[in-house]
Amino acid sequence: MSSDYSYDEEGTLWPFFVFTLSGLVTLPLSYVLYKGTRDPAASFPRIKSDYRPTDAEVVDATRKKDRRKDNKLWLVFLVLLGWSVMAYTMYLIYVTPTTIRSIWNPYDILGISESASEKDIKSIYKKLSRTLHPDKARPDASKNETIETLNDRYVEISKAYQALTDEEIRNNYIQYGHPDGKQSYSIAIALPKAMISDGNGKYVVLLYTLLFGVLLPYIVGTWWYGTLKRSKEGPLMESANRLFRQYEENIDVGGVITALSTGKEFEEALKGDKADAGLSKIESRILAPGETTPFAGGLSVKDKEKLEDIESGPRRKALALLWAYLGRVDLDDDALTKSKYEVAPIAHSLTKSFTAISLAYGNTAPILASYYASQHLIQAVPPKASPLLQLPHFTPAIAKAVEGDSRTVMTVQSFMDQPDAKRRSLAVGKGLLTEDQYKSAVTVAKQLPYFRVAKAFFKVAGERCIIPSSLVTLVVKGRFIPPGSEAVPAIDELELEDVDAAEDDLDAILGRKKKKQIGKDEAGKPVYEAEAPEAVFPPLAHAPYFARDYSPRWHVFLTDSKQGKMAVPPFTFTEFDAPIYGEDGVAPTFRMQTMKAQFAAPPQAGHYTFVMNVVCDCYVGFDTKMEVTLVVEEASKAAEMVGEDEISEPDEDSLAGIMNAAKGGPPPKKKRAADEEEDSEEEESGTEEEVEDTSDTNTDTEPEN
Repeated sequence: MSSDYSYDEEGTLWPFFVFTLSGLVTLPLSYVLYKGTRDPAASFPRIKSDYRPTDAEVVDATRKKDRRKDNKLWLVFLVLLGWSVMAYTMYLIYVTPTTIRSIWNPYDILGISESASEKDIKSIYKKLSRTLHPDKARPDASKNETIETLNDRYVEISKAYQALTDEEIRNNYIQYGHPDGKQSYSIAIALPKAMISDGNGKYVVLLYTLLFGVLLPYIVGTWWYGTLKRSKEGPLMESANRLFRQYEENIDVGGVITALSTGKEFEEALKGDKADAGLSKIESRILAPGETTPFAGGLSVKDKEKLEDIESGPRRKALALLWAYLGRVDLDDDALTKSKYEVAPIAHSLTKSFTAISLAYGNTAPILASYYASQHLIQAVPPKASPLLQLPHFTPAIAKAVEGDSRTVMTVQSFMDQPDAKRRSLAVGKGLLTEDQYKSAVTVAKQLPYFRVAKAFFKVAGERCIIPSSLVTLVVKGRFIPPGSEAVPAIDELELEDVDAAEDDLDAILGRKKKKQIGKDEAGKPVYEAEAPEAVFPPLAHAPYFARDYSPRWHVFLTDSKQGKMAVPPFTFTEFDAPIYGEDGVAPTFRMQTMKAQFAAPPQAGHYTFVMNVVCDCYVGFDTKMEVTLVVEEASKAAEMVGEDEISEPDEDSLAGIMNAAKGGPPPKKKRAADEEEDSEEEESGTEEEVEDTSDTNTDTEPEN
């Protein structure tokens, strides 16, 4: 046996190789490019509004620029090149004839079926020998026959006959597929011979060196360095280090804004001549007297001093632009206006790193200040300014006129809770809002997703009480009730219960979406919905000044008000189970929503009072604070309470019954027909016995309309 290595001289193999190789590279890159060009926010619901701020075109252009920033030119070039190569090689595969090597088959050579007898084989062979024997065969020129082809044909039928009649030759055919035994084979390299012949080999070596010795290490190194260069939250590690040095235990929202200006990302955005250009103009505008505040930018005297203490450079300009953005200060310069809207999303991304740093320290004030800074950046509202500025057409002067002489800040909820006639008298008039502007503001306010907490309590799944170090679940029940909502239905007390899943409900145990039963068929079997309900996302934040599409997030965490420390880290919620708005996208459904957070109970028994914070990171004044009490019982007392309960034998068809039998327990009791009928009625009514709450909760929140 011998082997032969040959190149694809006929050009039938290398197109397949190149097509496969280019496809392995082009298809993933095409997917990455598609994901980069696709707007992920396109599928999210939006708050309907016709409001367009003065610089709406600049904001829209900045938002579109951000969507395109990941679409690198080199990536587009590689994808186009890859698809071009694949198209060309596919064309070659289609037009190039392929050489098909047939399998040696003695029956096909003799022209007989595999069921032919030995007699038939001999008869056919004799007939062919008389016509193909070299002594008798005469070539036919019309069939392009020659003496050589006839001789080869005669040799073939002779080998075929021997393979079917001679035992030794037949064994060779059966074992090796050929009467002559094991044959030599050839390995065709899927590269044209011209690539390595006539002095072209050095170019091939050079190409492979560039691909695998230079390009591949560069791509891998760039990716690896990029992962190390950024923190887990997204900002650069250098920015996170600088924010760490800016951390203070008593920092407020203005201090967080000042700290965010240290981000290295601003140096890249304001590099070169941009660092100092127009800085004096920005500062003169933001430090000018404001309508209702000492400065137009909304900064305090302390914030002004911090700004002036910064040496000239990207950081000072970044901070000045941030205050110009928060104060909605007109800069009368296209370049400066564009930069003003570009720095806000950068600062907002840095709040994630500052929040992570604050959580590591565990102090309540910096954590809340970080979340509040996120709200103000998204809404373009200065710290301590009126939350009414979140509504369209509202200015500081109009917000001040609506609030009047009250020293307390009026939230959007309190403004919308007033009768329409009173709202109009406060907001509509000369120097205030027009009738159309008022309607626009009210329309937006009635769509804002304000989460109103109805009940919060602690529980341990399947247990009547909470013991030390057990896994506790904080259950928060509430509804989305937009400000100014009318005809809000009363709360169904059953919706405030949190019933544990049955022990044999695998869907609930594994966290799968459970299909809802909608009835029963003729045979009495339950009928479920076609598909399990999908997760519901709230509408994108109504933020006409923020040059990004942002989906709201709700953070739930517990704090110790006495020590000013965080007790349970935040749990973040971005989606819900029940629809928030109706099919029109405007009318609220008032469906009860459930948010759950699990944590370990304290190691000692006692009563623990916490402050529960429910913070929305993109709307000012939409937060909830309430006291909740966690009651932790001694393990011995919990055992006594369990012992007092009547424990029934598990049913034989339940998972508990099977496990009980496996442990050698007594035979499970079979349910009586009356009990089964009673259970069936309970299931149809949709009511189940709830595990008793083991915590006291102060749910003294705002009364619902």
